[in-house]
Amino acid sequence: MALYPEIEPYDHGLLDVGDGNRVHWETCGNPEGKPAVVLHGGPGSAKSPALRRYFDPAAYRIVLFDQRGCGRSTPHASAYDTDMSVNTTAHQLADLELLRRHLGIERWLVWGVSWGSVLGLRYAQTHPGAVSELVLTAVATGSNPEVTLMTRGLGKLFPAAFEEFLALVPEDERDGNLAATYNRLLESPDRALRERAARAWTDWETAVASVPPRSVPRYEDPAFRMGFARTVTHYWGNDHFLGTPGPPRADGPPGTQGSPGTESKDNDEGVVLRDAHLLAGLPGTLVQGALDPGNLLGIVWRLHHAWPGSELRMVDEVGHNAGAPGMAELLVAATDRYARG
Repeated sequence: MALYPEIEPYDHGLLDVGDGNRVHWETCGNPEGKPAVVLHGGPGSAKSPALRRYFDPAAYRIVLFDQRGCGRSTPHASAYDTDMSVNTTAHQLADLELLRRHLGIERWLVWGVSWGSVLGLRYAQTHPGAVSELVLTAVATGSNPEVTLMTRGLGKLFPAAFEEFLALVPEDERDGNLAATYNRLLESPDRALRERAARAWTDWETAVASVPPRSVPRYEDPAFRMGFARTVTHYWGNDHFLGTPGPPRADGPPGTQGSPGTESKDNDEGVVLRDAHLLAGLPGTLVQGALDPGNLLGIVWRLHHAWPGSELRMVDEVGHNAGAPGMAELLVAATDRYARG
C-alpha cells in the first residue's frame, strides 16, 4: 500500500477540556508543515499509529487525539463511574476548537474515518473558518436511518447473528431503538450484565462486517470492548446528539433550517446531510468502499451531490475499511494534492 513510513510524535500532552476530562493529543511530521487533524472512528475507538501514515511527514504537521472517554484520554468510558452526560457531539466540537487554539493553529485540514467523518462534517459546517479541506473515508452522517440499518436492517442479511444480538433485548423492546436498549444494559449496575452486553454488541459489529476476515482483535480487550460499546450506543441511541432536522425557519434566509427545538420527526434526512450546502466551496474528497454497508442508503452519493466542490472516489471489493488496498492509495493521493494546493 502507498502509505508513508511509520513515524513517532515530536510532541504530545493532555489537554484539560473541562467537565473533568483531559484529552490526549500528539503532533508528528513537520512542525512548520500544513496543519491536519485526524478524527478517529467509533464513537469510542482511539487514535492509531497507522493514521499518521496517510500524510507526507515532510509536508504536514499532523495532529491526532483521543476523543473523550477513549484511548489515553481520561476518564475512560470503560469505568462505570465515568459521566457520559458530558460526552456529546457538542462537547467533541468544543474540544476540537480548544485543541486547535492550544496548538496555535489557524486552519487545518480535517481527515475523518467513519464516526470521524460525521464529526468532521459537522465541525466544518459549524466552524467553516477553521477548516481548509476535508478528507473523509468510510463515510457516515449520523442519521437515524443509518443507525437503524446497522442495528436492525442488516439482520435480514445476517439472521443467525441477529438472533444472538436480540437475545439480551427484552421482548417488548425488540421493535424499538436497539442502540438505546443496549446502552441501558451497558449502564446497568449489574457488572455481569454490562459485560455480556458489551460482548454481544461487539459480536454483532464483527458479524456484519461487509467483507472477511470478520475479526476485530481489539474487541478482545475487555476495557476497550466496554468503553467502545458504551460510547457508541450512547451516541447511536441519542441521535448522535445532533438533534432532529426541523422545518425551514421563517425568519432566516432560504435554505436555513430550524433549530432542534423545532423538530420534525418525519424528516429522516439527518442534520449533517441537511446542512451539506454549508460546505459549498470547501474542497473535499470522499473515499468509499463499494461494499460499505452504509451505501445501501445512498448516503455518500447524496452527500457528494449536495456538496458543491466535493469529489467522490469509489473502490471496488472494499467495505468499511480505510486501510484496504485501493483505499489507502486514494487517501494518500488526496492529502498529497492538498499539501501542494
